[in-house]
Amino acid sequence: MSGEVKDKSAEIKALLIAEGGVDIDERVLGRITTPASGPGAGLKSFFLRFKGHRVRLGIKHDSRLKASLDGDEVVIHDQEKEIVRGYLEDAIAHCPGQVFITVSEVCIFNCQYCPVPLLEGSVKDLSDVETKISRILDDPKLADKLKAISLTSGVEKSAQHEAERIAVIVHALREKYDLPIGVSVYPTQNSTKLLKEAGVDEIKYNVETMDRQLFIKMCPGLSLDLILEALKDAVSVFGRNKVFSNILVGLGEDDSSIISGMHELIEMGVIPILRAVVEHPLRVETGMRRPSAERLLRLARKERELLDEFGLRADIAETMCAPCTGCDLIPHRDV
Repeated sequence: MSGEVKDKSAEIKALLIAEGGVDIDERVLGRITTPASGPGAGLKSFFLRFKGHRVRLGIKHDSRLKASLDGDEVVIHDQEKEIVRGYLEDAIAHCPGQVFITVSEVCIFNCQYCPVPLLEGSVKDLSDVETKISRILDDPKLADKLKAISLTSGVEKSAQHEAERIAVIVHALREKYDLPIGVSVYPTQNSTKLLKEAGVDEIKYNVETMDRQLFIKMCPGLSLDLILEALKDAVSVFGRNKVFSNILVGLGEDDSSIISGMHELIEMGVIPILRAVVEHPLRVETGMRRPSAERLLRLARKERELLDEFGLRADIAETMCAPCTGCDLIPHRDV
């Protein structure tokens, strides 16, 4: 019986991710978040907790899903039928449980799924990062909830410059805070060694797609071979269950390329994060399509099979996307 309940709640979460957001009066939400990185940069969202799952929901007034408050519960309806009830969850900084900071909210690259190059973001220094962490630790309501520090970044000047700058920040944070630190950046030839020596615990280099033709189209100026080589090296340096990589779902790829790509990454010891694309208003010309709930669930369950086959666990991650689970169906946590 408990397995049936878990399966049903995973299906509900898949539906919520596939829709991407709900129609709700944001005034009733209190604290909302606006991501500064990735495909959803610049879009308002909030976190909902239900039946052991967490999901980040965008505020989407044309959504088929309608949400409202009933006491302290958020109730979501699909065409007048109630599908789930849950509770609002505060994001400490970008997500619950973590200070998740985008260091460079700008990027010299022009990946076609990502709005960051088109937004006028800021570039943070060590002082900015430390100030943000200190404010959270000084707040008794948030300090006890802080479990990790995660840093991600665009590329302000060059990938090497970014990696070196992040390493300096991490080294300073490591001396001040006894918390796990995760980093997600574009790799360089020496970024793995550099970041490990600085004190990083977990690392993420995003392949985005394992379809090579799509990669060339979507990520001009980047190298899939470099990323794959960096991931392989990262596993040897950080160890298994410590290295992650996003695979976007909905760029135009087929399931076979995602499954074969997952297999390749998992076989080398990397845990993939399957991320539904965001149909961002600044990237309408790309032809991206949000994947269906059925597709997301099917691929997540296949990933769970592959992870189990190769002895990897997605539920022991301490930083970044895998423990957050807000945007994705995470094996061993959601499926």
